[in-house]
Amino acid sequence: MQILVTFKNVDSSDFLKSYLEEKLERLEKIMPHPGTADVVFQEEKLRKIVDVSLTGKGFDVHAKEESGAWNEAIDLVVDKAKKQLVKNKEKLQAHRAEA
Repeated sequence: MQILVTFKNVDSSDFLKSYLEEKLERLEKIMPHPGTADVVFQEEKLRKIVDVSLTGKGFDVHAKEESGAWNEAIDLVVDKAKKQLVKNKEKLQAHRAEA
């Protein structure tokens, strides 16, 4: 999976990138086809916002979460994206079973 990371109002951090890549690797098993991940780290006052867009052949997932800590925000957004991918995958399998 190709991962594009953007930092807005935040200093670039190798720790955040590596932590995010570690979490997104788990999603690759669920994805029907390899895709790209566009991730935006944004900080507004005390809020840490992580915005993830996963795109590929047969799926398009968008998740956004905010928290007081980067690790927590990353965990929440990856969980949200995972739920969407699982739902999308189940929908595709059900559709194929009908045909």
